[in-house]
Amino acid sequence: MQGSNNPINTPEQRQHELLALSYYQHPDIVAAREQVREFWLEHAAPSATMRSCFDWAFEEVMFGATVWALNQDPLYPKVITISRLPHRLAGQDIPGSRWGIDNPDSIYRVIPVSHEYRYLIRGRVAEQRLVENYFTLWGPEMQTLGLLDGKDLVVDADGRFEVTVDASAADGRRNHVQTPPGSHEFYIRDVIANWGSDRANELSIELLEPAPPRQPFSEAENLERVKTYMQRWAESTTRWNRQAMDGPVNAFEFTIDRDSDGALRNQIYIMGYFRLPDPDTAMVLDVNLGGADYFIAPITNIWGTSNQITDRTGCLNRHQSRANPDGTYTFVLSLRDPGVHNWLDPSDLDEGILTLRWAEFADGTPGADLGVRQRLVALNQLQQELSGKHHWLTPGERQQQLEKRAQSYAWRLEE
Repeated sequence: MQGSNNPINTPEQRQHELLALSYYQHPDIVAAREQVREFWLEHAAPSATMRSCFDWAFEEVMFGATVWALNQDPLYPKVITISRLPHRLAGQDIPGSRWGIDNPDSIYRVIPVSHEYRYLIRGRVAEQRLVENYFTLWGPEMQTLGLLDGKDLVVDADGRFEVTVDASAADGRRNHVQTPPGSHEFYIRDVIANWGSDRANELSIELLEPAPPRQPFSEAENLERVKTYMQRWAESTTRWNRQAMDGPVNAFEFTIDRDSDGALRNQIYIMGYFRLPDPDTAMVLDVNLGGADYFIAPITNIWGTSNQITDRTGCLNRHQSRANPDGTYTFVLSLRDPGVHNWLDPSDLDEGILTLRWAEFADGTPGADLGVRQRLVALNQLQQELSGKHHWLTPGERQQQLEKRAQSYAWRLEE
C-alpha cells in the first residue's frame, strides 16, 4: 500500500458512479428531485445564509441518495464509497455525494447484506494501520446490530484478512460478524487522520451462495428506491440538525452517544448551532480530549454536508491542529482569517452546525475532563485572549497550510 494507491478508485466504484449518474439524469428522478427541493425548502425554512448554500448542497445530498439507493440488493452486493467530493470520471462530472453531517476524515463504504445469506468480506489493511476503522452492521433504520473494530482484525503477514458474515455464531471463526434478523447493510468507516499518508483498507464482498434465486432489481424498482432515499435523506437531515438548532445558539450542550441514527458506538459527539454576529467577532473553543486518541471539529450546513474542506479549513482534526502546551486544543471559528493555525473557516457562512467528535479512548472510557468551552471574542482582542496559548501564522504560512491540505486530499479524487 505504497504511494498513491487508492482503494476507493476501483472498477466497481467507477461503474457504480456512472450508473448512478445515468439514474440521476433520468426524467423520473429529475422530476422527483424538484418535488423534494420544494418540500425541503419549506420544511427547513432556512435563513438567507443557509439558503445561499442550498443549491449545491442539495445536489450532493440527492446524488448521494442515488448512489446509496442503487447498492441495496443483498443478492448482488457491492462495496461502494459514499459521501465523496465532486470529481471527474470518464470525461464526466460526477456530483459530490456528501450527506448526514459527514466527517471529512472518514471514507464511508456500504455493503448490503441479509440475515438469510452468507457472505465473505476480503480485504487488506494499509501498512499504516488506521486510528479508527469500524465495520458497523446496521438495521434498516441505521440502528447498530453488530460491530467489528478494525483494531481487532486478525490479518496475515501481508495484511490480508477475511470476515465471515452469516446468521450463525462465530464458533471459533476469526473475524466473524453474526447477522441477526433485520440485518440490512454494513456501514464501514475508515478514518483518514493523516490525509497525506493514511489509506483506506482494500475491501471486496462475495455472496457465498449458489446462483442467486432472482435477477437484480429492475430499473423500475431502482427508480422507486432512489425516490424514497432522496425524500428520506431530506427528512432525516432536518431531524438530526434540529437536535442542535433547537438549543441555545452558540452553545455546545447536545451530546450524542448512542447506537441509532448512524451514530457510531464508542464515539462521542457534541453538537452546536453557531451564529457569528458580524465579521469582526470570532468564536473561541477550548477543547479537552479526555484521553481520546482521535478528535475532529467539522463544520456543516443545515443541509447536512460539510462546506469547503480541501482548499479551506472547514474542518480540523487532531493531526492537522496544533496543541496548547497543556495538551488541550484551542480553535477559532471566524469569517475572517484570525491569523491562528487552528482556524475553523465557515466558508463565508456566518452560521452552521459544528459537530465535535471524540473517539478511541485508551481504556475505552472518556476522561471526566472531556469537553469544550466556547465564547465569543472580538477579533481585535484575540492576541490578548490567546496570549501564550496559540500558534500564529503569516499569510504566506497560511497559503502553505492550505496548499498542503489540498495536496494531501487529492488522492481520494483520482480518476
